[in-house]
Amino acid sequence: MCDVVVIGAGIIGMLSARELHNAGYSVTILEQGETARESSWAGGGILSPIYPWRYPEPINRLAAWSQKAYPGFCEQLHEQTGVDSQWIRSGFLMLDVDEHERARDWCQDRKIPVANWFGESLQAREPELSSMFGRAVCMTDVAQVRNPHLVKALHKSLLDSGIKIREHCPVRHLKIQQACVTGVETEQGLVTTDKVLVTAGAWSGELLQHNNLVLPVKPVRGQMLLFKARPGLLKHILLWEGRYLIPRADGRILMGSTVEDVGFSHAVTEQAAHLLCEKAVTMVPALESIEIERHWAGLRPGSPTGVPYIGPVQGIEGLYLNTGHFRYGVVMGLASARLVAELISGTEPTMPASDYAPGSLSEQVG
Repeated sequence: MCDVVVIGAGIIGMLSARELHNAGYSVTILEQGETARESSWAGGGILSPIYPWRYPEPINRLAAWSQKAYPGFCEQLHEQTGVDSQWIRSGFLMLDVDEHERARDWCQDRKIPVANWFGESLQAREPELSSMFGRAVCMTDVAQVRNPHLVKALHKSLLDSGIKIREHCPVRHLKIQQACVTGVETEQGLVTTDKVLVTAGAWSGELLQHNNLVLPVKPVRGQMLLFKARPGLLKHILLWEGRYLIPRADGRILMGSTVEDVGFSHAVTEQAAHLLCEKAVTMVPALESIEIERHWAGLRPGSPTGVPYIGPVQGIEGLYLNTGHFRYGVVMGLASARLVAELISGTEPTMPASDYAPGSLSEQVG
């Protein structure tokens, strides 16, 4: 028997397990596939919501806490594992003219560094940016991580810490007796525990249905492209009309992304590739002659407002959630993991827990 069973070995599950382990709990993670091979691996790794002023405060609160913690966290992982998560302060160029005023006001209200770049000043900072963009607002402190590197480092650190990760171990249902968790029934047998944390991402709602619990989390597909560009072609993260370009340390440039309600399909489409490529070339014309190295899709855990469910499920002792982060599992992950570990251990929460409370899942039927 272990103290806590975490269901799902994505970024949220692994970060939560790390926090629980540091709090003194024995932890086992159950993963239906391979560790961090879903949206945790597939995402862009921008450490900010892409239009933060459009989102509810609970999302920005988690993001802001995590943003401050990420540099030290990535440095610690690098020292522990030898794997560089490639945390880079790229800066975030907002090209949507109709968003500039809101962006500036939002940043200034929160004392977030922001700059206005025009004409030659903008072109000097981003020479390959299309001349159709005559001005931009830059959130200068926004950083990025390279998701595959981050989850590789995190996975290694968990194993080195003695945290058990059981891959290819699908969960059939939770064992609940007299409104208390007693274990998890898997295809490999029963795992006994009195605390279960569901961090199954896009599969969280489907998993809980096996116990007649209704959680409005569903898969939302996002498709991405990777351009094999030279180092220095692009310096900042660019955002325009909901699409973004992210320059990596080795020169590659990631273009994302679509938002598609297509169930659990990971399929990529020519239509999406054409759309993303067209937007990328419009922003940076030099990309037209650069090879597209890869095209992939991931499934995000969509929730009704984008605010994740974090905390205990009412009416079932020992059942907790940390899921429903939609596009922002990486940027909200450190704060989400800290908060759920505090709620499980009974320590004073870092932030208002009521904003993320799942409530009673059975009451959501219908």
